[in-house]
Amino acid sequence: MGGWMRRLPALRRWQKEALERFEAQETAPTSSAMEPEARSFLAVATPGAGKTVFALMAARRALVRRVARGLVVVVPTAHLKLQWADAAEGFGLFLEPEWSGRSGLPRDAHGIVVTYQQLASSAAAVARIARGAFAVLDEIHHAGESRAWGEAVRTGLDGAARRLCISGTPFRSDDAVIPFVRYQGDEAQPDYEYGYGEALADRAVVRPVYFPRVKGEMSWRAPDGGVHTASFDDALGGPLVGQRLRTALSLEGEWLPAVLGQANEQLQTLRAQDPTAGGLVIATDQDHAHGIASLLRQRLGQPARVATSDDPDASRRIAEFRDSRDAWLVAVRMVSEGVDIPRLRVGVYATTTTTELFFRQAVGRFVRFVRGRGRQPAFLFIPDDPRLREAALGIKRARRHQLRPPEEPGPEVLVAEDDGEATEESRDLFAVIESRALDSELLETSPWDAEHDVVAEEAAQSGEEFLVEPVPLPKLDPRQEPPPVSRRGRRRWLRDRNQQLVIRLAQQKSLSHAEVNRALNRRVGLRKGISEATESQLEARLREATAWLHRRSGS
Repeated sequence: MGGWMRRLPALRRWQKEALERFEAQETAPTSSAMEPEARSFLAVATPGAGKTVFALMAARRALVRRVARGLVVVVPTAHLKLQWADAAEGFGLFLEPEWSGRSGLPRDAHGIVVTYQQLASSAAAVARIARGAFAVLDEIHHAGESRAWGEAVRTGLDGAARRLCISGTPFRSDDAVIPFVRYQGDEAQPDYEYGYGEALADRAVVRPVYFPRVKGEMSWRAPDGGVHTASFDDALGGPLVGQRLRTALSLEGEWLPAVLGQANEQLQTLRAQDPTAGGLVIATDQDHAHGIASLLRQRLGQPARVATSDDPDASRRIAEFRDSRDAWLVAVRMVSEGVDIPRLRVGVYATTTTTELFFRQAVGRFVRFVRGRGRQPAFLFIPDDPRLREAALGIKRARRHQLRPPEEPGPEVLVAEDDGEATEESRDLFAVIESRALDSELLETSPWDAEHDVVAEEAAQSGEEFLVEPVPLPKLDPRQEPPPVSRRGRRRWLRDRNQQLVIRLAQQKSLSHAEVNRALNRRVGLRKGISEATESQLEARLREATAWLHRRSGS
């Protein structure tokens, strides 16, 4: 094994403490006969604190010391697969985000990154890769979303040498048990915990988030035919609470356009100092999202990108927005958790989802601190709905998963469903009459000390010798378009080039694609499919295909 030195990111105080505590557990046996939780570690840290950096550092160190072989990362969404694969490259780790249960793994890959849904459908295939490996379960509470998911997580990752479970919101709205998490009585027990309040006190870790609460007066016709008028200050019960919020967020009233105007004014003020500052509107559904984008464009002259969960290009749209200087993104359940867009500074909470879990995840999109930009408070405009008001006031309180909900919910406990969206029949009978915004009040997560300058940690940390030699960069034809610099990008580029030449060879030599592929694989010693080819094999295959294409004979 040759030397490979790599400069790694400096760790924050909490990351160092959590890493020390995590590695202290390695003195315990790690045989698969042990209870699964004995090889698991739950780290709870506020969104924006750097859980990904912590997890990748722990994984790299485990591979270096041969505590584990290989790496498996499980994430909630497809977009996060790409985000984790990109982040891993900064640690000298190659994760294959395009792996499937039907494909193999290249020998030069350190592991795979899959979604919980993928794991549920390919648990046995994941188990083969995960045996003896280091497993990271990002936002582990998702593993309890269904009995099938929980069982698949245990099946797929039971044989892992170490399991690092991380979460920013380690609780659920139901009583489903979260796999690989220890419970004391009915409460989940993290092995390390770092809250939002602590992160604010440490400075240069997260932003303070302010919550402009916009009041309003709404009139609507309920599904039972009754007409109601109420402000957010009026005490309502039953379904009327959700109907009032639906009325405020409706595209048919004036409350939402007024709030969008206030939020845009705040964003433009911030962009005067930081042109990269961006805004996010969290919409209720696809039609609502496109309607909000139209309001931003027509009333405020602000174009907006739209990303919805049912859009196959949503991940690309989010990535493009992240890397641009565009002002607004409108999303539905796509930017609520894990997605990293550090330039977000202003948000509008325009969804009828009022669960505490979802609200905290939404707030997490605005807390990511960017070094070198001084003071950078963020603003999330919310309806002055009493449930959201309590959620904003309680954002600094830590919450843990309980198997049984409290017998007498306090004011901080929000409804567990989107109570504003009942049955299809009730949606048809519900009608907005009028809504208008009134004055607003500001809630803050922490007072922002104008006298205290932000001081970022600038410690440098050298790398360690790693298990796998870096693969030499392929020597490609300089006349061709150069491949991307990232390892994952190069691999995709090489695969695309190989596929293009296979098509040309099949046409020129009057062969089938399968015949061309078999011939090329045989010449470079690739026994299985191209999905298992290393970078050097892909390069060799490309050279063989190019040479074959330029031969004058039909062989």
